[in-house]
Amino acid sequence: MEMQTFPISNGMKIKKGDTVKIISGKDRGKIGKVTNILKKENKIVVEGINISKKHSKPKKQGQKGQIIQVAMPINASNTMIMCAGCSKTTRVSKKIVGNRMVRVCKKCGAEL
Repeated sequence: MEMQTFPISNGMKIKKGDTVKIISGKDRGKIGKVTNILKKENKIVVEGINISKKHSKPKKQGQKGQIIQVAMPINASNTMIMCAGCSKTTRVSKKIVGNRMVRVCKKCGAEL
């Protein structure tokens, strides 16, 4: 009986749309949804976390300038994935289901 082998990626275990909890920094303890991933820098953007103010000039004459709040990227190592099944922060393992690789919660075994 031959075993199937799958390539193991050394990339990030966090994907766009995941719910994460911040474990260090000024926003420690807050929970948010991942909106963007910067894989080369190992950073993620989480909505409502690490907010910075950005000043924008007026585009047209007679229009006023604005101060816009923008979510800045944070290091992915400062976050942990929240499991939907057990509602706890968890590490991620991978499991073969059918013909594909699936991310699994280490605590309860639910798919992420």
